[in-house]
Amino acid sequence: MVNFQYYTPTKILFGKDTQHKVGEMIKSYGYDKVLFHYGTGSIKKIGLYDQIVASLNEAGVSFVELGGVEPNPKLSLVHKGMELCEKEGVQLILAVGGGSVLDSAKAIAAGVYNHCDPWPFSSGVKKLEKSLPVATVLTLSASGSEMSNSCVITNEDGWFKRGFGSDANRPLFSILNPELTYSVSKFQTGCGIVDIMMHTLERYFCACEDVALTDHLAEGLLKSVIDAGRIAIENPTDYEARATLMWAGSLSHNGLTGDGRKYFMRCHQMEHELSGMYDRVAHGAGLAVVFPAWAKYMYKHALPRFCQYATRVWGVEMDYEHPERTALAGIRMTEEYFASIGMPTRLSHLDIDESKFEEMAVKCTFFGKRTLPDYITLDKEEIIDIFKLMV
Repeated sequence: MVNFQYYTPTKILFGKDTQHKVGEMIKSYGYDKVLFHYGTGSIKKIGLYDQIVASLNEAGVSFVELGGVEPNPKLSLVHKGMELCEKEGVQLILAVGGGSVLDSAKAIAAGVYNHCDPWPFSSGVKKLEKSLPVATVLTLSASGSEMSNSCVITNEDGWFKRGFGSDANRPLFSILNPELTYSVSKFQTGCGIVDIMMHTLERYFCACEDVALTDHLAEGLLKSVIDAGRIAIENPTDYEARATLMWAGSLSHNGLTGDGRKYFMRCHQMEHELSGMYDRVAHGAGLAVVFPAWAKYMYKHALPRFCQYATRVWGVEMDYEHPERTALAGIRMTEEYFASIGMPTRLSHLDIDESKFEEMAVKCTFFGKRTLPDYITLDKEEIIDIFKLMV
């Protein structure tokens, strides 16, 4: 187990009707002017918009609002949010929605506090040290942004999708009511399930394997998500299933399942190029295509770990004579599970061909300035080979 720092400052209010406490919570921290940031209208359809407004008004918290956040949130809207915050003297960003809304809010907060374009944080030119506080009311179990230190934004100038980590990104508090996810479509529920699993799988498949406690935490989380995911797809209003997915989403990306490990989110990096290039691709759907291809490319370089995953998570019987069969069975069962919850598992399912592989691989290496650390180093050619396995 390598040295690590575990930091989770976000206060969580979990359970039914907790969204009604948002105004009271903001006021308790001494803030009375916020930006109410949300997506393209779903919170109004389910009545959450009116509930948030009522809670803010009751607590005496004034607000300005900015909707319109799209999946794969855009830098251009972040700039609009910054202008509004600076004009109105906003003290806190209240993000109500899924991961895209939360990440958009984090980018706005970083830019406003530091009086600068936040893109240099995303591109690695600047390091974020401090930011305006962000609070969240979650409506989609997926990204884990409600407790994570990460922020992912798409720059339409070149269609670069980039993420950056900083403890300044961690929300002040997050409200998690599983009932708010009842209306999420089966497709988006499936995307969320994959994203949750991938945040743990990216940490699980690492070169530092002697972390038994973290292994069992990760495997337990994965098995819980797999079971709850099946139930939520069939019965969207099953509270316990939705609650499991919501809490697992937070735990999968707040650092817990990576403690004591050295890991790198290489599948996420490749998927960022995919959904950055093809903006219509949902992040979770892209990950469902990327992971099986990456695993098939990489399993021979980490055979014991892939066998452990297959036996412990999927219940595959260990074939000691031919361990590669065990590893491949685990990969196959993961892919079949993704398909069973309505996810694509091939680029052809997303109507994407090979024409952009070279460009995506070049972007993924930051135009030759980096490689992706993995069991074997991934440079442009290796990344292209993995993209080819997605066809």
